[in-house]
Amino acid sequence: MAYDEGLAQRIGEVLDELAPPGRAEKRMFGGIGYLIQGNMACGVHKEYLIVRVGSARYQEALAAPHTRVFDMTARAMRGWVMVSPDGCASDPDLRAWVQQGVDFSQTLPPK
Repeated sequence: MAYDEGLAQRIGEVLDELAPPGRAEKRMFGGIGYLIQGNMACGVHKEYLIVRVGSARYQEALAAPHTRVFDMTARAMRGWVMVSPDGCASDPDLRAWVQQGVDFSQTLPPK
């Protein structure tokens, strides 16, 4: 399993409701990323949900249950968190995480 395709499908369904025009999906880091106007908002790596929360909400997001630093290359990516399957198992939890990613990506200029 390269990445959790069921999680990817659930994210796509949430983004169908939340995302503004300009949404795209792109295979990356052995998984899939979801971009809003060219900026990555969230994605799936193995069984983890990856969410771009930004530096202002980074510590708060890391303090949430079932999260950890997004670190694929022995160098933490600040502003990003990984959410374990338990942290996004329910639809409301998944929606809340994806919303954070969408909200942050909309603060960035389109690419």
